[in-house]
Amino acid sequence: MIEFQNIEKGFFGVKVLKGVSFAVKPGQTVGIVGENGAGKSTLMNILGGNLPPDSGHMLLGGKPYAPKSPRDAERARVAFIHQELNLFGNLSIAENIFIQNFPRRRTWSPFVAGPQIEERTRRLLAEVQLNRSPATPVEQLSAGEQQLVEIAKALALDAQLIIFDEPTTSLTSRETERLFAIMARLRERGIAMLYISHSLGHVQQLCDEIVVLRDGQVVGTGSKETLPLERMISLMVGREITQLFPRRETRPAPEIALEVKSVSQPGVARNISFQLRRGEVLGLSGLMGSGRSELARILFGLDPCASGEIVLNGESLAGLSPRERIRRGLAFLTEDRRAEGLCLEAAIADNITMVSLPQYSRGWTRAVDRNACRSVVAKMREAVGLTASARDEQPVKTLSGGNQQKVVLAKWLLNQPKVFILDEPTRGIDVGAKHEVYRLINELAGHGAGVLMISSELEELTGMCDRILVMRRGEIRDEIRPDEFDRERILRAALHDGSLV
Repeated sequence: MIEFQNIEKGFFGVKVLKGVSFAVKPGQTVGIVGENGAGKSTLMNILGGNLPPDSGHMLLGGKPYAPKSPRDAERARVAFIHQELNLFGNLSIAENIFIQNFPRRRTWSPFVAGPQIEERTRRLLAEVQLNRSPATPVEQLSAGEQQLVEIAKALALDAQLIIFDEPTTSLTSRETERLFAIMARLRERGIAMLYISHSLGHVQQLCDEIVVLRDGQVVGTGSKETLPLERMISLMVGREITQLFPRRETRPAPEIALEVKSVSQPGVARNISFQLRRGEVLGLSGLMGSGRSELARILFGLDPCASGEIVLNGESLAGLSPRERIRRGLAFLTEDRRAEGLCLEAAIADNITMVSLPQYSRGWTRAVDRNACRSVVAKMREAVGLTASARDEQPVKTLSGGNQQKVVLAKWLLNQPKVFILDEPTRGIDVGAKHEVYRLINELAGHGAGVLMISSELEELTGMCDRILVMRRGEIRDEIRPDEFDRERILRAALHDGSLV
């Protein structure tokens, strides 16, 4: 279906792809794995018509294929479902599906065929099992439903090749299972699929073949039987990671770092109470919509709290702004690092020093201490293991997802937080970067900070946490200690209906 022949691509003199070659057969699902910066997105953007290769060729259906734009790729029946969904929230499902090619009343007519659009949309939604009216605004859909609309768009193109870029990042377990079932039906129809994901378990579950990229080169290909999880990881990172979740030698102290007393906010949280000790990693589990992220925003002062009390190191935070809570030692890494955690256009150094900008006094004025800035930036870069190839003045938007997350962590670590709230700290980053983030979490706890860790990955919670709280519909439904860690128990508490999927 598609063949890459010695594809090369560079930016500003730096080679990103170095002679990439492999092929995908009709009806085959091929997983593309690699660390952030390995070249996965660049290769897919070349396939999708967003970038031209510097050299090399592609064959689509045995014929030369060189799209100059995404429109060219669509005409060739190649669909690209991005991690950041390309939908217009204020438009209907039908309008989003046909926005680039509305059926006309007649070929020469400027008027769209409304009844035909509605009928075709209904058929497409039935194929992806989305029980919604074609007139429904996309902004009213969940993340999983929006993903299904993107697949319906691909089917409207009669796509012969579909690229899935991190499709499960924002999906619940139920939505993920539904997506996988639809992908299985697409494969039966002979549609080839390229599946990019940092969830190696999903890659093993879904894909017929796996291609491993490292530093812009193909370093391994084979079936899922010949590329077990450990082999994939070692190929990706170029070294063995014998234990993904590093052992923490320290134990929580008896002192309370954060106490939450009967916190409530109508429609969001109800009577939430728990204690976080110094040096403890406390997990917070639950399905999307359970109130996990909303609770984190309340604790940090971003959202209102109708009743209850939040106490940090013995001092109430009532009425304090996020700025004041930061000064008291509270830090918050949001789940959306690009929109809320970084200034993408600003330099790496400026992002790192955003919270704790070194200054000096001169008479009545205060000025930025540039020498101190350079010193602390170098120290923080080393602490989080930020890639050495990135310059301090480089815009943070040019970094891979894993290195962007390290910049966010460096920003907060510089402030030496007493309590660190981490909302999905490893979402969208590769296994090597995950290991580094886990190491940093252990170091934080080892130095006495309390860590509240929100995650959708149960293995991550059981591998890192001292206790796990499970939320459902704005309430804490269970508290699970290490000797009771069990995936089934966590899911039952999150679902409460006896269902495990």
